[in-house]
Amino acid sequence: MKFIHMADMHFDSAFVNLASKENFAIARRLEQRKVMKDVIDYIKTNNIPYLFISGDLYEHEYIKRTTIEYINNLFKEIPQTKIYIAPGNHDPYIKNSFYNQYEWNENVHIFTDKLELIEEAECDIYGYGFNDFYMKNSYSKIDIKNKEKINILITHGSLDGGSDEKKEYNPMSSKILKETEFDYIALGHIHKKSFNDYKNQKIVYPGSTISLGFDELGERGVILGNLSKTNLDLQFIRIESKSFIEKELNITDINSEEELIEKINSLNLEESFYKIILTGKRNFNLDVINITKFIDNKNVIRIKNCTDIKYNIEEMSRTVNLKGLFAKNILNKMNQKNISEDEKEKLLEAFEIGMQVLK
Repeated sequence: MKFIHMADMHFDSAFVNLASKENFAIARRLEQRKVMKDVIDYIKTNNIPYLFISGDLYEHEYIKRTTIEYINNLFKEIPQTKIYIAPGNHDPYIKNSFYNQYEWNENVHIFTDKLELIEEAECDIYGYGFNDFYMKNSYSKIDIKNKEKINILITHGSLDGGSDEKKEYNPMSSKILKETEFDYIALGHIHKKSFNDYKNQKIVYPGSTISLGFDELGERGVILGNLSKTNLDLQFIRIESKSFIEKELNITDINSEEELIEKINSLNLEESFYKIILTGKRNFNLDVINITKFIDNKNVIRIKNCTDIKYNIEEMSRTVNLKGLFAKNILNKMNQKNISEDEKEKLLEAFEIGMQVLK
């Protein structure tokens, strides 16, 4: 049996932390629609009989009815494909959710927090999802009804602790899951894909279908599975056309903000979203917020300053001249007790400006 496994689309995410560029959030939500259509087109073209969506299909707080209608209309384009959705912590099955209040197409089945078994001709599908924004696991041990058939589990949560130290997101144990003898376990929640990390891996995260920010670098897409009782073949299908990329720019030979702005605007970048990381020794006072205002390169979303000051303040403080006296005064203030890192950074900025003035 063939299937597509996807998760963590987060439709209508606010993209608050990345909305410094005008209309960026709207453009990214349009990209979500395009990516979902690409997934459906792939299923249609390749006659895939099953689609597993392991949670966080949308953002409950921000999702619009028009977006739900768009998704459901896409599902109508693949009536022969059976679609199984396990709600996650961002789209839980709660009283006022679209999972509960909206009439989905007949080929769509949405699991609740109650473990459910769907008996298909070629496989048995088990599933459960979130009924709140946090959830403790109630199904650490699942008894399989018919071990002669292909058995699949679809849910959303963190495996072996994950990154969830205090909050409960359906924590699961890989050891216990392996003991259940499922032939495939379709998970969501972790945005980094994990599908061929070790031999015969059956517990799979496809990763987020579309990057949500610079903490999700690299290609995005879905898992294509070809499963029998004796064999599991998994492939990663790249879907997204735009990704998030970090690019370093050494500014040691750049002498002014104006020159740096021109350099960034002239960068030949592919159609993706870039964080420009400034490195090297800076020769001028660097104001990232001000520089960002004048960046016309539409692919540059963020600029990060990782440069070092050109002057060695300790060496400069030992020179017998006006610059040395100024450096010594700044250094003494920096070495005072209880001074914060922010205050030290401001003093270094003042030192840089002073060095330029005293040239």
